[in-house]
Amino acid sequence: MTLIDGKATSQKIKDEIKNEVIKLKQKGITPTLAVILVGDDPASQTYVASKQKACLACQMGSVMHKLSANTTQQELISLIDVLNADDSIDGILVQLPLPKHINTNEILRKIDPKKDVDGFCAQNIGALVSGLDGFVPCTPLGIMELLKQYNINPQGLNALVIGRSNIVGKPMAALLLNAGATITIAHSKTKNLADLSKNADLIIAAIGKANFIKPEMVKEGAIIIDVGINRLENGKLVGDCDFENLKDKCDFITPVPGGVGPMTIAMLLSNTLKSAKERKLNER
Repeated sequence: MTLIDGKATSQKIKDEIKNEVIKLKQKGITPTLAVILVGDDPASQTYVASKQKACLACQMGSVMHKLSANTTQQELISLIDVLNADDSIDGILVQLPLPKHINTNEILRKIDPKKDVDGFCAQNIGALVSGLDGFVPCTPLGIMELLKQYNINPQGLNALVIGRSNIVGKPMAALLLNAGATITIAHSKTKNLADLSKNADLIIAAIGKANFIKPEMVKEGAIIIDVGINRLENGKLVGDCDFENLKDKCDFITPVPGGVGPMTIAMLLSNTLKSAKERKLNER
């Protein structure tokens, strides 16, 4: 069994990004990410702080907008309009989830697709499905990078994506399809999930249920990418896959924590760098 080390891989990528940022700064370009946080959700505050810290570690610019939970939809749209027009801003990230009175899809639609470094807007998702260049959601992009770093070629593999969210499941399936894998998408309405998982060469688990994938659901030599992050009553963090009982059955597996999670922020930085290069180097 080979443990897929997302922490080490993400650090390697962030080091490469930092070197590129330093070179861009010598040309007067500082890739800059603007993050909008609405409300005071503790988990969102933690995520936003880690994104800000990662930007600064890579010598990128970081602009933080903290808005109250009572912020109206129109006020949020007005801020996005300002950031869209600000040429110093290369990436705009609206931390989800938003308060219930704000329409998330409407907000994502307002972000300039060229600054949509989360890859959530319809134009970028459409480009992904069509196999065209655009911004890809960070977690699926990070998973593809992990596969690449560990010389795992998805071409010809039977891949099972468990979960159909717009953030992970759907874009993950599109990326694997573009890479030549044969895709099955499973979700809460899927019947006989174990029959599907036992035939899969590659399993991407993004369910949100602790230790849901058991050894009897997986074939010998499978590759398991665990996107889930769940906190048990004892405070321990675990994934969607029963890691301790699965690890000896797999050829490759990601741990939780330290697997997919660190890659998400690395890809956010990568997308912000890509935006700066495409928008500003092409002007010169």
